[in-house]
Amino acid sequence: MVSQVKFSLKSRSRGFHLITHEILQHLPELPDSGLLNVFIKHTSAALTINENADPDVRHDMESIFNRLVKEREPYYIHTLEGDDDMPAHAKSTLAGVSLTIPITNGRLNLGTWQGIYLCEFRNHGGSRKIIATIIS
Repeated sequence: MVSQVKFSLKSRSRGFHLITHEILQHLPELPDSGLLNVFIKHTSAALTINENADPDVRHDMESIFNRLVKEREPYYIHTLEGDDDMPAHAKSTLAGVSLTIPITNGRLNLGTWQGIYLCEFRNHGGSRKIIATIIS
């Protein structure tokens, strides 16, 4: 059986944000076993799984991505939407726009220290649209 829900995440500032609980709030009761696919419908944000305990990890991830993909590079052609736009597209490609997470015993089968992140790469990205598909 397949079910799907569409929802928007609240607006967040640029950075890496733990959103596991916000995702779960929008989902129906999970099956005993299956898969959850979460897809973000944007080209300047991403989803990933990483450390859910120490907020310093989120800060460091932002620093790493900003160092990997810098703003205002002289070779950027796509610049009309602001200094943060082209780097946001590149960062989204690097991090990815979807996650697949196993469901076991009616719960997301994440590791002890794992959480779902919204990677917001724009200074003012706005609310982000999500499609969550549950396959049981």
